[in-house]
Amino acid sequence: MNALILKTPRLILREMTPDDFPALCAMLRDPEVMYAYAHAFSEAEARQWLDRQLQRYREDGFGLWAATLKTEDGLPGEMIGQCGLTRQDCPPVSRDRVLEVGYLFRKSRWHRGYATEAALVCRDYAFTALDAGEVFSIIRDGNAASQAVARRNGMRPGARFSKRYYGQDMPHVVFSITLSRWRETKEAR
Repeated sequence: MNALILKTPRLILREMTPDDFPALCAMLRDPEVMYAYAHAFSEAEARQWLDRQLQRYREDGFGLWAATLKTEDGLPGEMIGQCGLTRQDCPPVSRDRVLEVGYLFRKSRWHRGYATEAALVCRDYAFTALDAGEVFSIIRDGNAASQAVARRNGMRPGARFSKRYYGQDMPHVVFSITLSRWRETKEAR
């Protein structure tokens, strides 16, 4: 069985496996889900995406995890998205790669709070298990829904920069929360 990583009231985040490819591929091939990437993925690109996550698990011990609905008996059920931690280039912030909380959910599951629920436990995991000093979400300018999730995750917008992807420059906003600010918000509750 694949490794269970994190639980929320409604979700279980677990490592993806090759068996998740059909659900993952359907999500990555949906142009509405993938609008921030400026194109829906081909089947080959979806396969590369999954392979990259499996490689991240081996090399980093983390990556984007399958976000599954928790069944009545508390087990992982249907995969409705992905959320997790990855190391990303963020030139305006650091020459080293930064630890990013990323999330992507099936369109039929949007506006139900799943992305926020998953992102919150990933942020907490970064601080408690990975000893992060700061956690980021690098979000395409104009992606208001993802920016709202980052704000609900306690992150504030900061630097801006453009990423070159799929033949075009895409402006991004860098959201982040520091360990000290995270601790302050935890103590305030």
